Amino acid sequence: MSNTMLVTPNEAARLIEAGRTLLLAGDEALLSTLPKGAWIGGTSANFITADGGATDQAHVLVTDLTDHVASVDIRVYDEASLPGLGGDYSDNGFSVIILPGLSSIHTAFARGVQSYEGIFNSPLIGWIAGVHLSEVGARAPKSFAGDGLTRDGQAVVMHVTLPQGSSAHLDIINLFKQGAGADIEFDGEGFEVGEKCRIGGKTANLARYIVDHGIDTKLPLVADFNGAMINVSIQSVDVEAGRVNLYAPVFKGVTYRFAEPVADYVGEFARQVGEKAEQSTIFSCNCILNYAYADLEGKRTGDFVGPVTFGEIAYMLLNQTLVYLAIDKLV
Repeated sequence: MSNTMLVTPNEAARLIEAGRTLLLAGDEALLSTLPKGAWIGGTSANFITADGGATDQAHVLVTDLTDHVASVDIRVYDEASLPGLGGDYSDNGFSVIILPGLSSIHTAFARGVQSYEGIFNSPLIGWIAGVHLSEVGARAPKSFAGDGLTRDGQAVVMHVTLPQGSSAHLDIINLFKQGAGADIEFDGEGFEVGEKCRIGGKTANLARYIVDHGIDTKLPLVADFNGAMINVSIQSVDVEAGRVNLYAPVFKGVTYRFAEPVADYVGEFARQVGEKAEQSTIFSCNCILNYAYADLEGKRTGDFVGPVTFGEIAYMLLNQTLVYLAIDKLV
């Protein structure tokens, strides 16, 4: 995927000024210096490049979409307007969304996106902006809508119209499937699980269950959504408080199980990346948990290069996945 590369801020500015259509990821201080243009961006400190995983706060990761698009429409959404984003889709195209991580709009999207009218009518891909892991809690992730101004608590979306004869499709790489353990159901929804859940049909506390059963918290909860395995990753477990914090929300009425263990996380990730490689891929992003657990610093993931994220979006919020978008030429 040669349309993605790490560049200096000055090089990124020159591409913008040349009228290129860009997706950008980098440190807030760098993105804030960039001129107005056809770009959207989100903060990130980790990237998958052609040379491998990299932690870099001095460069900007650029994905250049120019040669694949006919036109773009960049919009900013708040919590009130976000449910209407499906109505702004192009008739033939795709949309890229960036939300600032650890924000209320991140939570609102995760909880509500499946009910947004028309949300599944066109490919929606994107990522949750993050910061260096050492800065979580000290710096807030930010999104940008092509003018160098931070969009605190807002989502930015690039609605893309494709040339006639082209179409887009998205896909995910997910190492996990439901394990053979007990079914887990929740009475409510959200990013935090307290006392009330049912495990194997009995009222239980998830935090105590995790500790008592020695469950590896690198393994996500997995739900089967009509054959698609959707992960909910564990952020932290507080046994004394009886609370589990999650990187994505769980939902009432959905059955979860902890994932089946992956014997060779690094090897299995490399195998699936090789199987899914597509020459027509124009954008991908990968979860910070895959980056950490598969030890991707310095390691290549085939043609899948892009920002490392605090969550991936393929219509809905995902965890511990790689998502990618490819362009098909119609005959």
